[in-house]
Amino acid sequence: DPARGETRAVVVLANGAVAAERYGEGYGPDTRFVSWSMAKTVTAIMIGMLVADGRIALDDPAPIPHWRRPGDPRAAITLRHLLQMRAGLDHTEAGPVPTQSSEVRMLFLDGRDDMAKWAAEQPLEAEPGAKFEYSSNTTVILADIAARVLTENSRDPETRRRAVLDYLQARLFEPLGMTSIVPEFDASGTLIGGSLMHATARDFAKLGELLRTKGSHRGAQLVPRQWIEAMVTPSPRSPHYGFQTW
Repeated sequence: DPARGETRAVVVLANGAVAAERYGEGYGPDTRFVSWSMAKTVTAIMIGMLVADGRIALDDPAPIPHWRRPGDPRAAITLRHLLQMRAGLDHTEAGPVPTQSSEVRMLFLDGRDDMAKWAAEQPLEAEPGAKFEYSSNTTVILADIAARVLTENSRDPETRRRAVLDYLQARLFEPLGMTSIVPEFDASGTLIGGSLMHATARDFAKLGELLRTKGSHRGAQLVPRQWIEAMVTPSPRSPHYGFQTW
């Protein structure tokens, strides 16, 4: 139905192998497709691995330095709040005027060079934990947290980019055989973890298969089963959303 949009690729796996696939005109098995919000699920998996590694804790205050200043109400925001899109920050994903969208401003306008800084600087509009509001800005804050953890708070863009890319390659992409994936980073070295990763449809299907098998791949538990289950468990403020995943 053209009124519902454009479908560019469909890949069906059975027991991890391609059982059927079809592509729109001009696209094929070697085409890299933009992830858009599938990137959020990759970011959530990365955060889950860091939690499993003991590098960060789910219900501790989010490690954003300027939220820790005395009297800042954003100090109450936890990693869980960010993962479940209920941080309470004043982020408006979309609206009638595109330039008023927090996502547009972060990706293309005044926030584009340091997306996480821009996203984290926004004030609260609700008490942390009280309200669900879908926000690509929130996911970029999570990606920044991963970079801080992996580099011990380095602000060097190349150090941050390399640390996150190496971690994802070693822990997720290489084990799954996702050889086509190309994640994008901003000028500050933060993964644009809410929207901009590029891969073939077959490689995105491998990611879906990892979720179906609850984090297990060829006998190895790449992601804790409990974390995958949490990703697809509704949050207290949304019956349809878990950890960065519908």
